[in-house]
Amino acid sequence: MNRSSLIQSQQWLISILAIIVLFFDTTCISAAQANLLPRLGVKRPPFLGEPETFSESVSEDFQTFYYNQTLDHFNYRPESYTTFEQRYVMNFKYWGGANASAPIFVYLGAEADLDSDMSGVGFLSDNAHRFKALQVYIEHRYYGKSIPFGLTEDEALKNANIRGYFSSAQAIADYAEVIIYIKKKLLAENSPVIVVGASYGGMLASWFRLKYPHVALGALASSAPILYFDDITPQNGYYSVVTKDFREASESCYKTIRESWSEIDRVAAEPNGLSVLSKKFRTCYQLNNSDELKDYLRIMYAVAAQYNEPPSYPVTMVCGGIDGAPKGSDILSRIFAGLVVYEGNMSCYSTDIIDDSKTMRGWGWQKCSEMVIPIGCGDNDTMFPPVPFNLTTFSRDCTSLYGVPPRPHWVTTYYGGHDMELILRRFASNIIFSNGLRDPYSSGGVLKNISQTVLAIHTVNGSHCLDILWATSTDPDWLVMQRKTEVEIIESWIAQYYVDFHAMKK
Repeated sequence: MNRSSLIQSQQWLISILAIIVLFFDTTCISAAQANLLPRLGVKRPPFLGEPETFSESVSEDFQTFYYNQTLDHFNYRPESYTTFEQRYVMNFKYWGGANASAPIFVYLGAEADLDSDMSGVGFLSDNAHRFKALQVYIEHRYYGKSIPFGLTEDEALKNANIRGYFSSAQAIADYAEVIIYIKKKLLAENSPVIVVGASYGGMLASWFRLKYPHVALGALASSAPILYFDDITPQNGYYSVVTKDFREASESCYKTIRESWSEIDRVAAEPNGLSVLSKKFRTCYQLNNSDELKDYLRIMYAVAAQYNEPPSYPVTMVCGGIDGAPKGSDILSRIFAGLVVYEGNMSCYSTDIIDDSKTMRGWGWQKCSEMVIPIGCGDNDTMFPPVPFNLTTFSRDCTSLYGVPPRPHWVTTYYGGHDMELILRRFASNIIFSNGLRDPYSSGGVLKNISQTVLAIHTVNGSHCLDILWATSTDPDWLVMQRKTEVEIIESWIAQYYVDFHAMKK
C-alpha cells in the first residue's frame, strides 16, 4: 500500500469509528457510553466512498449461491418456517473432492457485507492449496444480501418483530444449516470442516465449535474477545492496552497525550476558546464543545492501536508526529502534529461525520441486544479521561431506542465465559484462539492454553485479526511463524480425523 492509500485508509477508519460515536449519540445512546465502544472489525476499511472489490485474479475463482434459510431455528410457530435467501460463496479451485474426503474451510461472516470480509481475509485462500480445501464464505443474516423478507436492512431493523430474529444464536444455526446442506449437495459428508472467523466472527467460530461439534472439526478464532462480557474482563482492559501501546512506543508521547485532555478543557473554557481549538486543529466546522475534539482524538488513538500493524505501525506514526513537533511547541500543537502525520496534511479535519451505514445500524442493534461489551475508563488507570461504563444508563438508552432492554448476561449464559479454563478443558477441543497483544481487544481474549487442543497462539507485536489477513512478502518473521503454527495445528486435527475415520470403517 502506498503512502497516499495508507493515509486514505486511516482517514476512512477514523471516520467510521467517529460515525459509531455519532450514530449512538444521535439515536439516544449517550455519547459518553458510545465513545468507549470501538467497533469490532476484521481490517481497515478502504477510503470513505471507495467500493471494496476483489482483484480479477481472485474474484473469478469464486461462485455465489443462495440458500433458503430458516427464519427462526428455535420455535415452531408458523412464521418460524418462513425462509429467506442467505448468500454464500464457494471456491473449488484447489479442492481435492468428495471422493478424497478433502477438507472444507468455512469462513463465518460477521457484522459486515460478505464482500467486505472477503476482500481482506486471505487465510483460507493462502492455505487452500496446501490442504486441497474447498473454500466457503457465508454471510451473516441481516447484513449484505442476506436480509429476511426481501427487505432493506433499514426496513428490517425498524420492525421490532423482524429484528427480533437478528441474534448470534440464529446466525450460527444458519451456518450449521448451510454447511450441512453443502456437504450433502456435494456428497462430501465425510469431509472435515474447519470454521474460521475474526473479531466478532472469531467469537462466532469458537461458539460454533462448542455448539455444533458434529458439524465442525475445529475452529480458528482470530482476535475473538469472548471474555469481554459481564465482569470477566476489567472495563478498562481495552483502553489499558491502547495506553500500553503508546507508552511502549514513546514515554514522552504518552505523557503528552495524557496531559492534553485537561489542556483542551482549559482552552475551551476561555472566552472564544472553542474558536481557538477549532482553528488550532483545523476542524471543518466550529466545535460545539470540547468533547467533540476529545472524542475524535480518543478514536484516532484507539484505531491506531487496534490496527497497529506492519509495516506502518500507526502508533509509531502518531508518536513520531507528536515527538517530532518543532522545539518549543505547546501540548496541543504537538497533538495536532501527531494527527497530521497520521491522517495526512488536509485542508480541514472533520470531527462531525455522520454516516447512515448499514453495518453501523446492524451492529448498533447487536450491541443493544446481546453484544454488551462493557468498555470504560476509570480514574487514572489509562491515558484517557475517566468515562466508566454505566450499564443502567446504557440499558435505559437502548430501551429508548429499540423498545427492549439489552440482555447483558445472555452471552455468558448461552455460550459460557466465567471460569472458562475450568469448564472448557473438560469438554471442548480443537479451537485456536489467536491474538496480537497490541490489539486492545486482546484484553478480552483467551491468552493461554486451556488444554492440549484448546490453544492460545499470540504474538507480542500483533494487532487485530492480523493473522488471517492476506500474507505478503513483507510480513515480519513473527507473523509468518504465527500463521505456520496455526496451519500445523489444523493439519494435526485433520490428520487425526482421517486416522479415526479410517479406523471406524474397518
